[in-house]
Amino acid sequence: MYKLTDDIALIQTVDFFTPIVDDPYTFGLVTAANALSDVYAMGGIPLTAMNIICFPIKTMDISVLHEILRGGLDKMREANVLLVGGHSVDDDELKYGLSLSGTVHPEKVILNRGARPGDSLIITKPLGTGIINTALKANMASDELVDKATESMTELNKKASEMMVQSTTIHACTDVTGFGLLGHAAEMIEGSDAGMIIDSSAVPILGDIKEFVDMGIMPGGLHRNKTFRLPIIEKKASCPDWIFDVMFDPQTSGGLLISLPHQEAVELCKKMNEEGITNAAIVGKVTDEPKGKIIVT
Repeated sequence: MYKLTDDIALIQTVDFFTPIVDDPYTFGLVTAANALSDVYAMGGIPLTAMNIICFPIKTMDISVLHEILRGGLDKMREANVLLVGGHSVDDDELKYGLSLSGTVHPEKVILNRGARPGDSLIITKPLGTGIINTALKANMASDELVDKATESMTELNKKASEMMVQSTTIHACTDVTGFGLLGHAAEMIEGSDAGMIIDSSAVPILGDIKEFVDMGIMPGGLHRNKTFRLPIIEKKASCPDWIFDVMFDPQTSGGLLISLPHQEAVELCKKMNEEGITNAAIVGKVTDEPKGKIIVT
């Protein structure tokens, strides 16, 4: 973020990755939605974008690239973002993403840390995209489950962000992506005197993925996330093991995780549900104890 005037700060962010779905057009949609979430999580408005493209031009038909870019452009149009250029290189491995510029009021920018005791936590999308994509690679995910994951990954966080900034007091927000729910929740209290309690029974999950977890069909990133954050997380017996694992699942284009005073959280979550963000749910609270740790019940 770079302050331009007393009323305007510039947000700049970049995100790109390799394909996580088979269809090129859908890959473009997902990638653009994922990149835009960084701006939405800060309470900002995305304005312009530049394409980042790595493409194996000698081994892959150019029509694949056309479809990826078409998907990205359609999602940018949905977000009212103007594509102003980009850069491409010949690469053995396909990658696509966006560099984005947006604006936010300097005094209204929302950071990914700063959650305070007394806050409740809202998540706006269900978990499980990493596990479902891993099951898809093993040809084990049903069409219905893949469709649910795709719908979630292509959904913009635009409406959720717009509703969030209308609330009086937002203490912290982040988009739930590669570090999983518990990894990003940990960032919110890192280096502070606050702790958290997460209610596993309240966490929205994309369909029936328990069998995949029980079979060990999980992305490698889930295990890395779990190993890294376990020292500050205490799992109670009331939390099922498989749901605990899902909360470390690295998400692609996940929802927003918002920390705000409890009563405002209740009101905001209700409004989100009424406005079509049906998976929005209060999943936990910020506490005085244990300091710097998360308890999962």
